[in-house]
Amino acid sequence: MASVQGMQSRFGFSDLLTMPEDGRRYEIHGGELVVMPSPLLCHQIAAGEICSVLNDYRRRSGGCAVTAPFDIVFDEYDVVQPDVVFFRAERLHLLDPEVVTRAAPDIAVEVLSPSTASVDRGRKMEMFARYGVPEYWIVDPVRLAIEVHAFENGAYRCAQVATGGDTVRSVLLPDLTYTAAGIFTLP
Repeated sequence: MASVQGMQSRFGFSDLLTMPEDGRRYEIHGGELVVMPSPLLCHQIAAGEICSVLNDYRRRSGGCAVTAPFDIVFDEYDVVQPDVVFFRAERLHLLDPEVVTRAAPDIAVEVLSPSTASVDRGRKMEMFARYGVPEYWIVDPVRLAIEVHAFENGAYRCAQVATGGDTVRSVLLPDLTYTAAGIFTLP
């Protein structure tokens, strides 16, 4: 039998609901509470531009694009706030504007920051795969690169790395394209 000292309590979504409104972003990875640092300006510009691209697509084809902070509750012990998420029009019935979202998004986007890059490429990418998120974009404002990862056979395959004038193409939404460089330009 494990000693009381050796036991760690897991942090769950119900615990997250009791956290103070202190302006911090919290996530739960496998029962571990993670405090997300405030992002840099280059991060926010890229996230905003990605959301703009997805909102343009939404206007043409339907769906819903949302930026963080916005909880995706995969289960009690896995709760994340991707920088941007997108739900296709045919899955909007899974969303209720008045209730926390428990459905996996069709596209999850993380914009890398120095303090979060290893988590975004590691634990979060694995979590998105575990819950079957069809497409995961990693946006790197230092390398000025966008990676499109497609979920296949239980894992992600890097379908594209785009930089500069390259056209980014969604695997899930084949009529969604945009130029990589436009994501990193000051408005």
